[in-house]
Amino acid sequence: MAKKRFEEALQELETIVQRLEDGNLSLDESLALFEEGIKLSRLCAQRLDEAEKKIEVLLKNENGSLHRQPFIPEDENADT
Repeated sequence: MAKKRFEEALQELETIVQRLEDGNLSLDESLALFEEGIKLSRLCAQRLDEAEKKIEVLLKNENGSLHRQPFIPEDENADT
């Protein structure tokens, strides 16, 4: 089975949320959808985590050469 793309998983999760919010499901159907939603939510979080780890920013140092540095979101920079 091929790895599900983030966008596909997110779309499926949105569909599940909508179906659950509509409230026209049996308890068993709701529980099954909820479990699938949890799996998709974890998959999306994992994909985002993987993407964040891959992001690098090229920066120039004082002599003008470029070097790689891991990406640190601005909210994490506030403490430094």
